[in-house]
Amino acid sequence: MSAETENPPAEAKPEVKSPPPKPAPKKPEAAPVELPAFEKSISDKLVEKFGDKVEVGFVKEDRVRINVGREDVHDVAEFIRDELNYDHVESVSGVDYPQDNEIEVVYHIGSYTESSLARQILVLATRAQRETNPIPGNDATKLPTLRDVFYSVEFHEREVFEMFGVFFDGHPDNRRLLLPEDWADLPPLRKDFAIKGR
Repeated sequence: MSAETENPPAEAKPEVKSPPPKPAPKKPEAAPVELPAFEKSISDKLVEKFGDKVEVGFVKEDRVRINVGREDVHDVAEFIRDELNYDHVESVSGVDYPQDNEIEVVYHIGSYTESSLARQILVLATRAQRETNPIPGNDATKLPTLRDVFYSVEFHEREVFEMFGVFFDGHPDNRRLLLPEDWADLPPLRKDFAIKGR
């Protein structure tokens, strides 16, 4: 047997071309949020008073979110109390944004005395600079307190101070609330806090 019959030449396979990739579907552009009439009246008053110092950042029924810079948060809070008739802060929370080097503080403000605001929550949000190696109370992570505007923030701001390291300038009692006085680790609700031994 010759070499040609032992190993017949392989038949050439036709080249298969893969179809061109489909273009990624375009996301529809977000339509501007249409505010319900009541919520629009609240946000319009704030924008009329403060202009581009405030931004309506998120809205749904019975909720208006206002983003404001740290230098204007106290004035906006006073306007919310005096002109919009919100009379207390229901809660204060913090959100850590290490990628932005900021910590956001969010006030949820309501009213007991104004019946038309009974279901409304106004969300007031501002941000503080975030220190990589925090020394709470002795670094740049500071905001003005709203304690003189809304008495109910007293303990909430203390909790945000110890859990996120945001010091509130002008707060009458910036002591720890939940952690031991000798706590020497990162504020425990920051994203880079690690539980020892894990």
